[in-house]
Amino acid sequence: MNLENYFIQTLKNSHIGDDGALMGDGYVYSKDAFFENVHFKREWLTLYDIAKKAMVVNISDAIAMNAIPKYALLAVAMPKHFTKQEAQELSRGFYETAKEYNVEIIGGDTLSNTKVDISVTIISKTKKPLLRKGIKEGYLLAYTGELGRSKKELQKLFRGGKIHKKSKFINITLRQKFIANSIRFLKSGMDISDGLLSDLEKLANVNKIGFRFLTKIEKNVGCSGEEYEMLIAFDRRNKKALLRHSKQTRTPLHIFAQATKQKRYINRCKAHHF
Repeated sequence: MNLENYFIQTLKNSHIGDDGALMGDGYVYSKDAFFENVHFKREWLTLYDIAKKAMVVNISDAIAMNAIPKYALLAVAMPKHFTKQEAQELSRGFYETAKEYNVEIIGGDTLSNTKVDISVTIISKTKKPLLRKGIKEGYLLAYTGELGRSKKELQKLFRGGKIHKKSKFINITLRQKFIANSIRFLKSGMDISDGLLSDLEKLANVNKIGFRFLTKIEKNVGCSGEEYEMLIAFDRRNKKALLRHSKQTRTPLHIFAQATKQKRYINRCKAHHF
């Protein structure tokens, strides 16, 4: 067990374990950090792109639970040498991204720091939440979109290269329409932030189940983090319906595994931040 998972277990709270905390009134609260030299380097992204990505990766948690994002709280640490123009560029990234998803920024905190560190809290609302728990033996597992590009682009950045503005590392596509339209067929789901194989481990642990792979998942694809695609589970009887919804919403859907109690799942990827 890595340090992150160990620390989370020490908190011992029934609301912890999904992409966000589901409360009794249907509100979902989620929070992620986006720190310089941990999640990004300043030379990789503009300040606008940094704010945009920080907002989108947090909105992804809401969408992963079939929740509509409503409000955002920001904690932003900025270097003392920042100019007003730089602060405005960061602010514009938050504001325009929030507006795109109909999210209202209602407050937060700012402080002086040696680098750019951001933490975003998203408050969302759901009538039918999609949780990680709910997988039974025989259910099929699938992921949306194409995986592996984010890791390739990150490696290119580490080598000193440049990536296109439409790169998946910068320009994230969330699967809000597909999840909302398919929710009655989905038994379990989460967004792929730590990599398909690592996030699959989370589903294995919470459901006490293993997986039999139907197609080979290359390590460079399965261990690619920050993809923000969806990992879902469903009854095989709903396969045709889900494929139909994926086509209607232009969402590529790849069925790759089946849940089984006969095999213990072992994650082959290293933790990204620990």
